[in-house]
Amino acid sequence: MVFNSYTFVVFFILILFLHNLPLSWRVKKINLVAASYIFYAAWNPPFILLLWLSTVVDFFVGRALYTQENPHKKKLLLVISLIGNLGMLCFFKYGTFLLDNFVSLCHLVGFNFHPATPNIILPAGISFYTFTTLCYTIDMYKKRSEPVKSMLDFSLFVTFFPHLVAGPIVRPPQLVPQFESPRVASRKQMMDGLLLLTLGLFMKVVLADSMLSDTADTVFDAHDALPMLDAWIGVFAFSGQIFLDFAGYSTCAIGVALCLGFVLPQNFNYPYAAIGFSDFWRRWHITLSSWLRDYLYIPLGGNRHGKTRTYFALMMTMLLGGLWHGANWTFVAWGGLHGIYLWVEKYYKDRKNIDNPKGIIDENSQWVGFFYAFLTFMLVNVTWVFFRSDTFGKAWRLLCAMSGFASGDKALLTTLAILKVAIIIPLILLCHWVMRNTKVLDVAHKISWVWLSLVWSFLLLAIIFAQESGSSFIYFQF
Repeated sequence: MVFNSYTFVVFFILILFLHNLPLSWRVKKINLVAASYIFYAAWNPPFILLLWLSTVVDFFVGRALYTQENPHKKKLLLVISLIGNLGMLCFFKYGTFLLDNFVSLCHLVGFNFHPATPNIILPAGISFYTFTTLCYTIDMYKKRSEPVKSMLDFSLFVTFFPHLVAGPIVRPPQLVPQFESPRVASRKQMMDGLLLLTLGLFMKVVLADSMLSDTADTVFDAHDALPMLDAWIGVFAFSGQIFLDFAGYSTCAIGVALCLGFVLPQNFNYPYAAIGFSDFWRRWHITLSSWLRDYLYIPLGGNRHGKTRTYFALMMTMLLGGLWHGANWTFVAWGGLHGIYLWVEKYYKDRKNIDNPKGIIDENSQWVGFFYAFLTFMLVNVTWVFFRSDTFGKAWRLLCAMSGFASGDKALLTTLAILKVAIIIPLILLCHWVMRNTKVLDVAHKISWVWLSLVWSFLLLAIIFAQESGSSFIYFQF
């Protein structure tokens, strides 16, 4: 089930109706857990068993980790949790990838090995809910927070349908306390939630799917050499598409949760206004970035053991972060390129003795800041080539076309397609720069209800007219 479907509209109305009935809080939580399993089962019902197994195992292992005093038994329990969670993730997401690479290695050393082709189906959102449960058991091991008191609350924490399949990646202290007492959305929360849901659907259905996806697909699926203009337009189109698609989902998720009275963490903060790459990763997929920082970068040494260890931790975090996105070496290259960018930025800041957590320069220098933000955006676009391409050959051909080398003479894109990208992408950049230090709800609360009603009506009408072009969200495959 996806947010941009009429099925979800009916589902959501029914959930809102049940949630606002005069029922006990326990019954309402049971309703939400049941609804979350139904929401997930809409893709492939058998996979709810994996979700249930992960929930049950980590609930009991987490409690045992918190109370266990014997360090050897405690480590054994943590290993059990890691093997269970990462084992399922590796099998379903990376099984075919690992087998293909093993076969290639066998052929490289002269061993003729031809195994049967596996038919492994990737469960929706497995990367997201695996990280959600992993952070719980690791926190219990380090006693960073109290264990969840009831299986019902923990089940709702893991399966809560707004964040289940594509984030935001939530941690127990962010959501579990909200389950302890009855919650129903206030009138303000309901209006804010519906506005965010509308905005998220507009970003996804109207802009990402209707305006940009075809252009991106045409360029990235091309087999012949492309003109330089077409290559850049296609990459810009994907850059806009992936932001609007993923940020649109996160906006929908936050809005849906808010309509039920719950608050989810922010996941995007105008990333294309980032000044430098450390700033970019504070703004892009924020919940994943903070997860990788706290559970990978810092345990690898962080910045506490000298510069060499810091550079190593940075690169390993970005390489594994790239692999998290997909079972393909192009994703690893995408992460590695971001790691190199972060290396260069850190080296520059260390040499210049810059100690500015917000970015490379003083944000008060607006024009200089905008230049650095634009430069960051252009370099990020280079990384999207590897993210979107399924082979290094395709990525290399596109990079050559973008650089003006080995570019083709035959135009592939229509004038209309070029105009769409040429209008939408600058508007995104301008919007991100203007809004980089504020929130959309703050702006909505300040404008008059007349203007807000007009904008909201426009968004709804655009969604209705563009709905047939809607598709599933890109990050569902991760």
